[in-house]
Amino acid sequence: MRKRKPKKRIINPDPRFNDVLVTQFVNNLMMGGKKSTAFAVFYDALDLIKERTGEDPHEVWKTALNNITPAVEVRSKRVGGSTFQIPTEIRAARKTSIGMKWLIKYSRLRSGKGISDKLASEIIAASKGEGAGVKKKEDTHRMAEANRAFAHFRT
Repeated sequence: MRKRKPKKRIINPDPRFNDVLVTQFVNNLMMGGKKSTAFAVFYDALDLIKERTGEDPHEVWKTALNNITPAVEVRSKRVGGSTFQIPTEIRAARKTSIGMKWLIKYSRLRSGKGISDKLASEIIAASKGEGAGVKKKEDTHRMAEANRAFAHFRT
């Protein structure tokens, strides 16, 4: 076990929207340490969203993130020789982190030309309450609901 908790790293807000959440999203999107490329991809996706929907792309992205973010998850716990899936509440920081990772994962799995196009399509779908990321959230919630009987095993 650690002697002390590690310090929280301070994330600088992004240049266009002055939002820390955007930088966190771009950090998850980034591959191979290419942050400027990740920012370019993200901003291109937001420009495509503006073009397709005509709405504020930052608000559409925030709505999509809220629609994908889960509230509960199941964790495996071994009790008396058998493993139970125990539903647990998720911390706020982990909620947003999981939501971002799902949004990026399912946009990469999407068909389309270029990552910014795929990302824009997934964000638009998620903001409408559709798409693979929202389905993943609903499946997670359904699994937690199904295993609610084991909630008393929570530590």
